[in-house]
Amino acid sequence: MWSSPAYVKRLVGDKLDSRSSLCRFIGYPKETAGYYFYDPAEQKIFVSKNAVFLEKGFPSDSCMMVLIEESNEEPHRDTTTSFDPTVHTDSVPVLRRSTRESRVPDRYGFVGLTSQLDNDPKTYEEAMSDIDSDKWLEAIKSEMDSMGSNQIWTLVDSPKGARPVGCKWVYKLKLGANGEVTAFKARLVAKGYTQRPGVDFEETYSPVAMAKSIRILLATAAWYDYEIWQMDVKTAFLNGFVEEEIFMDQLEGFTAVGEEQKVCYLQRSIYGLKQASRSWNTRFDEVIRGYDFIKNDYDPCDIKAWLSTQFSMKDMGEASYILGIKIYRDRSRRMLGLTQSSYIEKVLKRFKMEHSERGLLPMKHGIKLSKKQSPKTDEELKRMSNIPYASVVGSYSDASFQSDDEDAKSQSDFVFKLNGGVVAWKSSKQDTTLNSTTEAEYIAASEAAKEAVWMKNYIQELGVVPSIAEPVVIFCDNNGAIAHAKESRSHHRSKQILRRYHLLREMVSRGNCKMDRVSSAENTADPLTKPISQIAHIQHLDKMDLRSMGDWL
Repeated sequence: MWSSPAYVKRLVGDKLDSRSSLCRFIGYPKETAGYYFYDPAEQKIFVSKNAVFLEKGFPSDSCMMVLIEESNEEPHRDTTTSFDPTVHTDSVPVLRRSTRESRVPDRYGFVGLTSQLDNDPKTYEEAMSDIDSDKWLEAIKSEMDSMGSNQIWTLVDSPKGARPVGCKWVYKLKLGANGEVTAFKARLVAKGYTQRPGVDFEETYSPVAMAKSIRILLATAAWYDYEIWQMDVKTAFLNGFVEEEIFMDQLEGFTAVGEEQKVCYLQRSIYGLKQASRSWNTRFDEVIRGYDFIKNDYDPCDIKAWLSTQFSMKDMGEASYILGIKIYRDRSRRMLGLTQSSYIEKVLKRFKMEHSERGLLPMKHGIKLSKKQSPKTDEELKRMSNIPYASVVGSYSDASFQSDDEDAKSQSDFVFKLNGGVVAWKSSKQDTTLNSTTEAEYIAASEAAKEAVWMKNYIQELGVVPSIAEPVVIFCDNNGAIAHAKESRSHHRSKQILRRYHLLREMVSRGNCKMDRVSSAENTADPLTKPISQIAHIQHLDKMDLRSMGDWL
């Protein structure tokens, strides 16, 4: 029962500490087994599987936490007045009403938070009883119309030995760049987990565009003032063809009258199938190649019109929002900016920090982190997983030597800039314990060189950045690492470096990239290795061309 009290096992820090906490049950998580609990003492919500529920309630059930709305009405006053001749009104103190804003105590915050965990209906009955039931019903009808127009299935008698795949409705609110509701989506989804490998599907891999690839395209379009247009393929997965024989149960509530015993023989792919994304990718690849799209020398309007003849398309105008990223563009200055402010605000609300003051640094200068501060239980680990982080291509690589005090391993990172803006970056701990800063910087430069080769090949395929034919410059602030990269043979100072990192020398000798010296103060990648001072942080942000959107809009 919701709000039922329970003793929940907790990680004990000391022998004498209590081994459980008195909490309240507030729901079930979707991603894992267990229960959602609210701890009144610590005022936090967490997931746990180890709990003992109390059937008789809290020791003080009179203190039930109930969300009470503040009333704006004045308290009732007796308008009857009587004048006592013995009372002097001058001596009666004037009652003063408090001007302090009244609000619900913070301990009730979990009520609002749990109500926002998931607002999407789970079943058809929930959707029809929702306050927006008419919109959900319209979304369902639209989905069924798409099924019919695309001839997704035909009704047939179930073959002997066949095991039909199940199906269900999935409801989702589609949000815009600012978090507003833009559409009500209802998808008829196959229960892919009931498919059998080798029978209902073979291959499932489907390529997905990397975020850095999109940033490279946007940076190139901003530099050359190209058109950036956005179109959406309606019910994209329904356009793919399935190669296997797949049978699906008829949807409850939409069973054909007089043919209740028949099953759906899928002619095309459907959402939820293991191979759905692969089938769509194969179909789109075949269609787009038929237009010789690789040449990229057609007018954008012709391409849009042609795509509309092949698929049911929705023209969304100039690109403004993609993969959760909002796009700002000023074509007069050939500037383009990307922001995830909506996602950041959502994360802040999740942790009740939307009213917190903005910090000047992501991490204080000189701070040291250790494993002692990391999550120790499955519940803590789950919560931590939700916490986030000119026309010449150039790169900055850097490393902090033995920055991890616990295993003495170094931190390496790189930053790639294209047309003045950062398009790719990485910061990670090295997997090898090293003896010197030179070795750490050399390995960091090797990782940057691999990224440089990929980026060089990718941009060359676009055929619109002439300078990409030149070697990609990797700036490094360590003379020893630069000398090692240019040295054609190893010597005793580098013999312990793993062979795979010497790929850097090969890339330099081939002319794919070259190493140049930059001072530590000018190394743009420095903020990714360690906390730095506020002044240095602001200077590096300016070099990366990272700024507040309000500064140039």
